[in-house]
Amino acid sequence: MFVKPYFGNIKSQFQYMMWRDALQLYEDAGKLALSGAFRYNTPVSASGKTGLRIPDNAAETADTTMRTSDFHYDLPKELIAQTPIADRASSRLLVYRRADRSIEDCVFSDIVRFLSPKDVLVRNNTRVIPARLFARREDTGGSMEFLLLKRIDEKTWECLARPARRAVVDREYTVNEELRVRVLGDTDAEGGKRVELLYDGIFEEVLDRAGQMPLPPYITERLTDKTRYQTVYAETNGSAAAPTAGLHFTKELLGRIAANGTDIVDILLHVGLGTFRPVSEASVEDHVMHREYCEVSEDAAKRINRARQNGGRIVAVGTTSCRTLESMSGQDGIVRAGQEWTGIYITPGYEFKAVDALITNFHLPESTLLMLVSALMGREEALCCYSHAIEERYRFFSFGDAMLIL
Repeated sequence: MFVKPYFGNIKSQFQYMMWRDALQLYEDAGKLALSGAFRYNTPVSASGKTGLRIPDNAAETADTTMRTSDFHYDLPKELIAQTPIADRASSRLLVYRRADRSIEDCVFSDIVRFLSPKDVLVRNNTRVIPARLFARREDTGGSMEFLLLKRIDEKTWECLARPARRAVVDREYTVNEELRVRVLGDTDAEGGKRVELLYDGIFEEVLDRAGQMPLPPYITERLTDKTRYQTVYAETNGSAAAPTAGLHFTKELLGRIAANGTDIVDILLHVGLGTFRPVSEASVEDHVMHREYCEVSEDAAKRINRARQNGGRIVAVGTTSCRTLESMSGQDGIVRAGQEWTGIYITPGYEFKAVDALITNFHLPESTLLMLVSALMGREEALCCYSHAIEERYRFFSFGDAMLIL
């Protein structure tokens, strides 16, 4: 049985927020990522390999107005990773040290040497649901796409359908030999339908075989192994997208980190499709952040706070872990246990309360994720690191390489 607000009976004003405009989000972000119209707005050019130091004149200048265009950069299409690398931990790792403004090119498995026994590594253990169903009418062969949203009862769901006008009442569509979809009626959402899923056996197993991952729109190749869009520690069902910084970890690498004395703690944030949406407003401050469900257990909060008290660093695996930690922290930096829907919007000028270091992938231009990274390391510094990554042919976005910001 699925858990958490996406698939349970909990009613929330945010229930549709991540999904209602899902298909449009895919189209908008996909067009941006593949348009070739990215621009890189800083004149600073980083070149070289290990030991590169970003010049002091790349420091952030005082400017009370941030424009969305300030977060543009030019990315060759061939650097958008379409498939995951064979060995998760062999992806590349760009290490940026804020203390001396240096860049070091590494391999992700080198992450162990940057963590100390006093540190705590905080990761998001959400699990992506294979909620996209591609189906056909047996009588005409007409195609239909369903995106499951909310479970009403054992076999009844609310979903989005495309093309919705063809999904009329009582019409049936076949997904595979195990699963068929019968249309029951409309919902209040645009393109929304209420459907009955016709199957025998255990639903989660049937869905795992029949459904497809809701991959980001800039990934145009079909994923043959669904597990590659899950972290090896994924546990709690509910995400529309993977927390991609965690995709680089293997069980063996996590074992080495733990053996080195670094504590590894799980928290939760269910990633919504809004994470793919470019900021459309001209001014950064006019953007309204999408909300996502997050939670921190009593045990997790205790261990995270203990690391800080003992002089260790809180190292967040990905922007989702970062946003959860910052959402669940007070001004004193103490992480509290609990659960909430967070709409925290982190942009340059934000003062981090909990997170000391961040592991993250390379993000889309004009995205809230790039703004968060810029808040931690400085906008000019972030763009300079991205320029270096492009020159060194790093792979970008969900299946791409990673950064470690210290």
